[in-house]
Amino acid sequence: MTEIHTPRLLLRRWNDYDLAPMAEINADPEVMRWVGDGSVDDLDRTAEAIERWEEEWDEEGFGLFAVELLGSGELIGFAGLTVPEYLPEIMPAVAIGWCLGRQFWGQGYASEAAHAALEFALEDRGLDRVVSITRAGDTASENVCRKLGMELERETTHPEYGLALRVHAIDLTQYV
Repeated sequence: MTEIHTPRLLLRRWNDYDLAPMAEINADPEVMRWVGDGSVDDLDRTAEAIERWEEEWDEEGFGLFAVELLGSGELIGFAGLTVPEYLPEIMPAVAIGWCLGRQFWGQGYASEAAHAALEFALEDRGLDRVVSITRAGDTASENVCRKLGMELERETTHPEYGLALRVHAIDLTQYV
């Protein structure tokens, strides 16, 4: 399954039309404040990221979904699963993540998309454990983690950027 419908969203694989709207999201300093090292991405770096996400789909059988509004077809960001290779201390692991354009914050879309991705991890991919890695201070993402039933497992530091991270986890064998 590479498409998931929720009441308000479609989670799907990436296409050529997604580059410009995703680049616009990645160019917003407020959005990117909590992503990677906090710097914005341009069109080329966004294209490289989407290419990596699609390669992960091909290699792992899961990845980050493009998330669009069902009513309008507008791309609002991404949500899905990825292997957090940048944080070797928690490997092997699969992480759930999300990033939405600022105009879509505070409407429950991140929780809705993340919940769908978590169900995909359990029901479609048979994973028994999923983590989420948030930057310390990103209370909105930590609220999504709580809504998913995830619990704080550890605090650590990003090995490349030196930023404080919080690793949340959920045992999907107990997920309801």
